[in-house]
Order: sequence, then structure tokens, then C-alpha cells
Amino acid sequence: MAKITYRHPDGTVTVLEVPNGNSVMRGAVINGVRGIVGECGGGAMCGTCHVYIAEDSTAPLPPMPDIEHELLYTTACERRDNSRLSCQLPVTDDIDGLVVDMPERQL
Repeated sequence: MAKITYRHPDGTVTVLEVPNGNSVMRGAVINGVRGIVGECGGGAMCGTCHVYIAEDSTAPLPPMPDIEHELLYTTACERRDNSRLSCQLPVTDDIDGLVVDMPERQL
């Protein structure tokens, strides 16, 4: 299980304990976190789970697959160097403490 912090554009913060085997997106969706839609259910097909990894994050994240790289050019908010699709971030003990910032909108 990993503690994931979801920071919203309005300054509110949601901290969740997400079980291993889920994705950062699924943890947000099943807990009703505003700002992550996950329209395709985590299939890396819609880009509605776009997040920005906090600049000071040291959590080891998996390399970005080509499909994620391409989808990040189609998101509602600008792609940045720290952009990721939260459906492509598996929850493991290693990412405990991960902080993600939500974009202004997903659609």
C-alpha cells in the first residue's frame, strides 16, 4: 500500500492509502477524487487522468510507454516535462509518498 497525495488546483489536498496492484488513477476514481476522470477506465486511450508529478517527488516511476507519450499531447491542459497519465502509474510500496498535482481540467 502506498500513500498518494492528490493536490487540486484550488489548493485542497486529498491523501489516500492506495492498495498495491491499483493505479494512481484507479485509487482516485474509486475514492471519488475530483479532477481525475479516467474516462477509458485506465486503458491509456483518453488522457483524462493527466497529472503533474510534483517537482520534488523522488518516487521511482516506470518509464513512459510510447502510447502515453503520444496521448499527453492531446490532454485538455498543457503537457509539461512532469506530465504523466495516472492510469500508467502502478501503485507499489516504492511509490509511497508520491504527490501528484491535478491540472485545471481534464475535458
